Amino acid sequence: MLLAVHTRVFVYGSLRRGQSNHGLLCRAHYLGECRLAGYAMYDLGPYPAAIQQPGSEGVLFGEVYDVDANTFRELDILEGLGEEYCREQVATPFGLAWIYLYLQPLDRALLIPQGDWLSRSSL
Repeated sequence: MLLAVHTRVFVYGSLRRGQSNHGLLCRAHYLGECRLAGYAMYDLGPYPAAIQQPGSEGVLFGEVYDVDANTFRELDILEGLGEEYCREQVATPFGLAWIYLYLQPLDRALLIPQGDWLSRSSL
């Protein structure tokens, strides 16, 4: 009998509940919300970009899910793994999780100072 392999992911933008790409997480198990310190979020229009800023006061709000291997592959495709985003592991209250961090220049992107994609309309 093969055991299903699950991977934890931290999502902070269009994959969050109520957002445009959340349907990709229909087979995922929601673990809860959390925030990560030392990150900055930028508005790219239809989705955000997050980057590490060690030592900064910036926080990133998001949700943590357990996903199966197929969903994890679908997320890699959506995020343009290796071209637009890279994956790194972060510590969350639910254990280690993968986060997608932006790789491209942020020339015209606006900072979302609250670090919460759901609050961006109040900018």
